[in-house]
Amino acid sequence: MIAATGYVATNAGEMLTPFQFERRDPGPTDVVIQLLWCGVCHSDLHMVENTWGFSPFPMVPGHEMVGRVIRVGAKVTKFRPGDTAAVGCMIDSCRTCVNCDSGFEQYCDAGPVSSFGSYEPGTQRLIFGGFSSHYIVDERFALTVPASLDPARAAPLLCAGITTFSPLRHWNIGPGKRVGNSRNARFLRCTWNHGRRRDLAGVSGERRIRATQAQ
Repeated sequence: MIAATGYVATNAGEMLTPFQFERRDPGPTDVVIQLLWCGVCHSDLHMVENTWGFSPFPMVPGHEMVGRVIRVGAKVTKFRPGDTAAVGCMIDSCRTCVNCDSGFEQYCDAGPVSSFGSYEPGTQRLIFGGFSSHYIVDERFALTVPASLDPARAAPLLCAGITTFSPLRHWNIGPGKRVGNSRNARFLRCTWNHGRRRDLAGVSGERRIRATQAQ
């Protein structure tokens, strides 16, 4: 097991508080990431507040993670210690259905495994998210971050960024094309830096998520 620290909501709507826990043992295809940045998405707020009615607690939110690889499994080929890696909202799938075989794990027939607020496959062990010091993920669900890209700016690309870019790419939207946007849509761009920033508050509308770093 790997010791980790993070910020947890023990019940719906509660303020996040410091939390110590253990990550699972890494496997041969896993990478261990020391998290440096994590974006704050409105989905984090919905999950902490249990807006959708299925949030499990205790909960460590966060699914726009960027950090430094500090350890790799024996079969890992994409990463080496010292690399910058990123993890988004999905960390596993069945890997065998047609959608997974086609690179569309988000449409997995069995349902994708979320990076927080879900359970380790085949267990009742809760998965804690990116508002934490370390994360363990199979290399298939980790992304490489080029050295030219500011990791703090890369974090929000893992949800808000790809959510916008994906349909533009799918529909081949480019210069001269017209696009529509819901007038109620809002984007929250806020980045969490574990261990460097004392207070963080991300606000969208009247909803707020706040955490204070342990002294």
